[in-house]
Amino acid sequence: MLSPKRSPIKIEPPVSGTEKVLADFDEIKRACVLWGENLLRMKENNAPTGFTWYGYDILSNIWHIDALLDSAHRDFFARIQNMPIADIGAADGDLAFFFEHLGFEVDVIDWPSTNWNGMRGVRALKELLDAGAWIHEIDLDSQFRLPRSDYGFVFLLGILYHLKNPFYVMEQLARATRYCVLSTRVARRTVDGGVSLDKAPLAYLLAPDECNNDATNYWIFSLPGLLRLAERTGWRVLACRTVGDTAQSDPSSIDHDERAFLLLESVGGS
Repeated sequence: MLSPKRSPIKIEPPVSGTEKVLADFDEIKRACVLWGENLLRMKENNAPTGFTWYGYDILSNIWHIDALLDSAHRDFFARIQNMPIADIGAADGDLAFFFEHLGFEVDVIDWPSTNWNGMRGVRALKELLDAGAWIHEIDLDSQFRLPRSDYGFVFLLGILYHLKNPFYVMEQLARATRYCVLSTRVARRTVDGGVSLDKAPLAYLLAPDECNNDATNYWIFSLPGLLRLAERTGWRVLACRTVGDTAQSDPSSIDHDERAFLLLESVGGS
């Protein structure tokens, strides 16, 4: 529920036009800054009651995606502009609604019991924005089916290490989309520094209270392990970068957190 001062806001498309924006990712970044400022004001003017907005800046992922796109791929989103996209594990849907604003048909996919506010935030934003995106409650830890099999692009950001069966999820996505941007936590050593994870294709299984006291944290891959997982589940790795502690990262320490971002192309999907 939103507070009584709720005021729906429809954020208009970029002045420069959707086609021009999609043709160069620098234009997408500029559009994201303006849209994000408006979104922040809207959230501040429409404080929810009974829940809080998601606590992190999801739109900052645009700059991580930017770093994955070399000069040959700056028009990446223009190439798939007539295809639907999906944002999986979308928090309040900021990124999904931004891409709807750019003209995409969008599915938002999440699960209430693992979402920050039980998906009340994404439903509130959909109403405030008068958005047309479809919201789907899908448990990725089940033998799930995606709403479509013809996505052009899927966001899977910060979700993989929360999944019991990442192999199954990655395989299902490879059958349903052409491209994916994935981010997840990776590690180069064990917490005590005694075992190196840097060179081998490994996955570390966390104890229920080992990382942020969050029992939904399961698998932390080494970077070679994450790349192997992608290749074994039907993907070609187009680009890869890591951020955070890229020298001494471990599976659970707050001070030694490293994240990997991958741009993936399905070898047999949509």
